[in-house]
Amino acid sequence: MEKFDASKVYLITGGAGFIGFHLSRKLLEQGAKVIGFDNLNDYYEVSLKEARLDILKEFSNYVFVKGDLADKEAVFHVFETYQPQIAVNLGAQAGVRYSIDNPDAYVSSNLVGFFHILEACRRFGIEHLVFASSSSVYGGNEKTPYSVEDQVDSPVSLYAATKKSNELMAHAYSKLYGYPVTGLRFFTVYGPFGRPDMAYYKFTKKIMNGEPIQIYNNGDMLRDFTYIDDIVAGVYNILCNPPMTNEKGVAYRIYNIGNHQPVKLMDFIETLERCLGKEAVKEYYPMQPGDVYQTYADVSELMNDYGFRPDTSIEEGLSAFVKWFRAYYEAGQDGK
Repeated sequence: MEKFDASKVYLITGGAGFIGFHLSRKLLEQGAKVIGFDNLNDYYEVSLKEARLDILKEFSNYVFVKGDLADKEAVFHVFETYQPQIAVNLGAQAGVRYSIDNPDAYVSSNLVGFFHILEACRRFGIEHLVFASSSSVYGGNEKTPYSVEDQVDSPVSLYAATKKSNELMAHAYSKLYGYPVTGLRFFTVYGPFGRPDMAYYKFTKKIMNGEPIQIYNNGDMLRDFTYIDDIVAGVYNILCNPPMTNEKGVAYRIYNIGNHQPVKLMDFIETLERCLGKEAVKEYYPMQPGDVYQTYADVSELMNDYGFRPDTSIEEGLSAFVKWFRAYYEAGQDGK
């Protein structure tokens, strides 16, 4: 496995997002030049995205470009101007439930936008494209743990359908135009500077404010919660190690990237309560449309190929998140 090459230029779309921010900071600390690309949309509070960018902009080797993946000229301009050797596409419209009421946003960003990334990689040359897929592609699969060899042809949300489409599009481009592509199916990533639309973030805010939290499927769900530092360590090792051409002539791989230790939702909430030192007021509801009962990643291939070893416990991860959360909101950095 090749070592990380700090002499290369790295483009990270969704650069002001949760994973994009943490990955960018890791690369910048290694001395690499990072180009961040993000449209700073208001899907969740823009002030949090700006707070992430404020940290990244302290690095002299960081460049931020505001733009939309759906704008082909903007995407091409970034590739042409900065000539990245490695592109990491983390920019997408996220969220399962949001896709039910706002499908247009997913087609624009996740399908049209990803097509523009694939075209730019083809036109301007790229050594490796890494892109975010999602555990959502597994839908209601009952076999666990989820393996990349499993059939994923029955998505239960438009979000999942767009992510599966990304995998198919990327495979076709890798086959047709010969550049290496790696797709990563992320499993419930959490941690400091996380996404406010995620359940653990909402729970924390409501518990601290004394408001009731909404628990779906009466709390009977399992999630493969994965701490952000473990995710970044895994992606970091992949960047400079593109897949080799397989027996079908395609330099393309898909990996699960998760904790491989699903946690019961109620156990997760109890741990969060301990970290906060406060008990939640709980309201129970049936399963929501688009949700799945459990997520559980088989990460053996990522372990074998890249030495991926997630080792952050839920207690450690939630403790770190709560510490950040209190500091961020008590200091009024959210602009409210």
